Amino acid sequence: MELKNKHILLGVSGGIAAYKSVELLRFLKKAGANVNVIMTASAQKFVGKTTFEVLSDNLVLSDLFFDTESSVKHIDLATRADAVIVAPATANIIAKLSHGIADDALSTTLLAVTCPVMVCPSMNTDMYQNIRVQRNLDILEKDGWHILDPDSGVLACKAVGAGRLPDPWFIFDRVLAMFTKKDLNGKKILVSAGPTVEAIDPVRFVSNHSSGKMGYAIAGAAEKRGGQVTLVSGPVSLESPVGVERIDVQTCEEMAEQMLANLDQADIIIKVAAVADYKPIDPKTSKIKKKDNNKDLFVSMTQNLDILKLIGEKKKKDQFLVGFAAETNDLEKNALLKIEKKNLDMIAANLVGSSDSGFKADTNKVKLFFKDGSFVDIPLMDKSKVADILIDHIINKIN
Repeated sequence: MELKNKHILLGVSGGIAAYKSVELLRFLKKAGANVNVIMTASAQKFVGKTTFEVLSDNLVLSDLFFDTESSVKHIDLATRADAVIVAPATANIIAKLSHGIADDALSTTLLAVTCPVMVCPSMNTDMYQNIRVQRNLDILEKDGWHILDPDSGVLACKAVGAGRLPDPWFIFDRVLAMFTKKDLNGKKILVSAGPTVEAIDPVRFVSNHSSGKMGYAIAGAAEKRGGQVTLVSGPVSLESPVGVERIDVQTCEEMAEQMLANLDQADIIIKVAAVADYKPIDPKTSKIKKKDNNKDLFVSMTQNLDILKLIGEKKKKDQFLVGFAAETNDLEKNALLKIEKKNLDMIAANLVGSSDSGFKADTNKVKLFFKDGSFVDIPLMDKSKVADILIDHIINKIN
């Protein structure tokens, strides 16, 4: 939503990582952005103009005098741009940009832009750590440009260290963050996500179908909006949201310990995790073997800690507590009862069982209930959009 119909300039300079810019372009286009690519002469040695022109549906600007229908095309692009991304940014283009040199299409256009600019350095480790390159990056950062730190690892030159262009999805995520309002600046947000698992023996366990997608979407959305986010996560197969402190746990007791350890510092607590309500009383230290003469296996269970209720009892007056309820029936009745019993300020409730909402789906449909008795319906949509709407309502209630 943040990039729909936005005009983005993608500057590609002559580094081996130029191939990653193709995938970045695809992310930008999929998000609805109108992308114009500007390439240096060196960049075209790595990736041809045609690739970017086909994927962007726009002509690539690479020469101020021969490639465009207008002699001031670069000024037109600079004026219309909502953001600029330079990826990869070589030491050469960084030096030009930091000193106002305009001797090709990319450096000349960048002198005319007034929108936010993100520079993504990519080069040999020794080059990146060179005091002159670092000085040039400092100049750009002090000028208000966004500098994305490179990844570390094995580089194309076989050196090991900082200098790799981050993955395209990471750059795209940081572009989204540039366009996102920072209405959670100064706020600390504590989120729990995913399932918990309770061992029956070293092989088997009790758990549920939670994928963690909703909690991770909320944590990522809160970080983009300026929040300092701590995510306490059960076992899931998801990448950590960018910029979020993630604490991995397994059991209900481990999750409770970490949530309570981080509770006092939090302004907003959003408990999305689907915690196992029961755990085996006597988990075995060795695998329970199958017995042919006894086809039934009985496991005695005991109730786990109610983490949400515990937090509700301990929360301060200036803390905002949000719970989640996955129900199979009586949605409104059960949600309102949980608000009262667990001292919540808000609860997001949904009916599970549908293939397009709930645990494993990428979309969700929820109903928000508030302490004052009001409620809001959120129709079926992507979980990232549900996350932003949920945060909107939290901020409105806090304000």
